[in-house]
Amino acid sequence: MTTQSEPININDYVSIQRLINRYADAVIHRTGAQWASCWADDAVWDLGGGRLVEGKDAIVKLWYAAMGGISSVVQNVHNGEVWQVSGDSAAATGRWTISERFKRADGATGILLAHYDDAYRKVDGQWLFTRRFLQPHYHGPADLSGEFLNNKEKLAERGIPADV
Repeated sequence: MTTQSEPININDYVSIQRLINRYADAVIHRTGAQWASCWADDAVWDLGGGRLVEGKDAIVKLWYAAMGGISSVVQNVHNGEVWQVSGDSAAATGRWTISERFKRADGATGILLAHYDDAYRKVDGQWLFTRRFLQPHYHGPADLSGEFLNNKEKLAERGIPADV
């Protein structure tokens, strides 16, 4: 879960927002080099359910394998926020809501509604992901007939406190 502190300054926020948009654009256009450019060398990609990948090379390898099973995908970024890590102007955390509409190579279609809990580090003046933790809220048929994972009980099972 993202550790919240003070909101980051506007220039760094826009730079991180551009990182998020570059990532989604690379997914949509299937451009691996662009997608890989978003990650720090020692990054961690946590897809949930025990699917944790460490290191940029392993992350990129997994992405290529996953994209091989998808014929088309559109990832949209919705709302997001970024917070400064206390005492470190080159580190931040954030949370961004996404949706994906996809068609698998076998013809099956679906939708993903989720958010990413992120950590970022500024490397040579450029913000990069050091961690992305996918938090799915729905993954299933586009008619939303599948099970949502963000009701109060499901959130509690995942260790996410909800007070409503």
